[in-house]
Amino acid sequence: MSRKKVIILGAAGRDFHNFNCVYRNNEDYEVVAFTATQIPDIDGRKYPAELAGELYPNGIPIEDEGNLVDLIAKLDADICVMAYSDRSYEQVMSLASIVNAAGADFTMLGERDTQIKSTKPVISVGAVRTGCGKSQTSRRICKILRDAGKKVVAIRHPMPYGDLVAQRVQRFADIEDLAKHKCTIEEMEEYEPHVAVGGVIYAGVDYEAILREAEKEADIILWDGGNNDTPFYKSDLHIVVADPHRPGHEKTFFPSETNVRLADVVVINKVVEAEFENIEQVRDNIRDINPDAVIIDAASPLTLEGDVDLNGKKVLVVEDGPTLTHGHMTYGAGVVAALRMGAEELVDPRPWAVGRLAETFELYPEIGTLLPAMGYGDEQVADLEKTINSVECDAVVIGTPIDLNRIVKIDKPNVRVKYELQEIGEPNLDQLLARFIG
Repeated sequence: MSRKKVIILGAAGRDFHNFNCVYRNNEDYEVVAFTATQIPDIDGRKYPAELAGELYPNGIPIEDEGNLVDLIAKLDADICVMAYSDRSYEQVMSLASIVNAAGADFTMLGERDTQIKSTKPVISVGAVRTGCGKSQTSRRICKILRDAGKKVVAIRHPMPYGDLVAQRVQRFADIEDLAKHKCTIEEMEEYEPHVAVGGVIYAGVDYEAILREAEKEADIILWDGGNNDTPFYKSDLHIVVADPHRPGHEKTFFPSETNVRLADVVVINKVVEAEFENIEQVRDNIRDINPDAVIIDAASPLTLEGDVDLNGKKVLVVEDGPTLTHGHMTYGAGVVAALRMGAEELVDPRPWAVGRLAETFELYPEIGTLLPAMGYGDEQVADLEKTINSVECDAVVIGTPIDLNRIVKIDKPNVRVKYELQEIGEPNLDQLLARFIG
């Protein structure tokens, strides 16, 4: 019987993981292509033979998802596998309709075949959307466990945007490792906060190989999820972060609802800034989807690093890129901090945006009067620096999780916004993590 021909629809992350778990050594299927979307410049490559296994001596091409209909016909594909996240139900079903109309089956793989079992306890952190506060939640968990004497190693959802063979297993233990592995700004935003407080974090492409390396130095594995994707590992405690600034998304985005259904704990973050009715809508939705989940209320208090008076000033705010693009947020921590500190005006950077950043605003016009810290490659980083320095403003507020001054030269007064998770009342994370400490 001939092998079923498969196209995996992805964004350089979950797609590779699903292939490794289900298709790599499976003689019932032939993966004829990956497609790429969401992330700039990740198509036109190959999933290399060194990672693809004996069934794929020539590797597997990675194509633009925009050409999907033609690819299905050209490659005579039988099945298209949805393998990326942060999509509305409408977008997912529109994609399914495109695939079905082109003659192929549309499918999504479940947790049974795509979650790997660890030899160590695993605590996983996910979210209902990009930008909910996974990172500060992960850091808070790590601090509690480390303060109790546990060796915690974090493993981050994949972001392999460069040489996939070289990125098979990556370990980050100090700031120099970020340069050694040629990290993009988007990767640094996830890895640097762990490293800055003395933690170790792994990432890469082959998540079974990554797990086995991390287990060698860990008492507990912390899965630090990406976007709103579900964990790659079987979890002993799954914590999901929800955002009352986007109420309802826990029931209308993929795989947000899956995450909530899997959750042992749901953290409703940002409750200090959110409207009461939005908080209660999220709470009601969680109880409807997963009545057994423990709900924690939390905030992300802001602190400013840098001696710049923002009162009455015209301010450019630079925010985390993915949160503004496929995360669909129109503001972040930088905006909140700037307004609290009395900024008179948030300057619209679009008249000064150049190169790849100008393209980003064309693709995501809803971003508004903010500058996304896009840096998927050297060209974007250069465009980011030029745009920041061209904007006519009095000061720059940096709302990304990294020290942006280390990456680009900013010739204006600037402050950096930092934020950590703070639970409000009980239950809290100390109580829920006690069984991993005793």
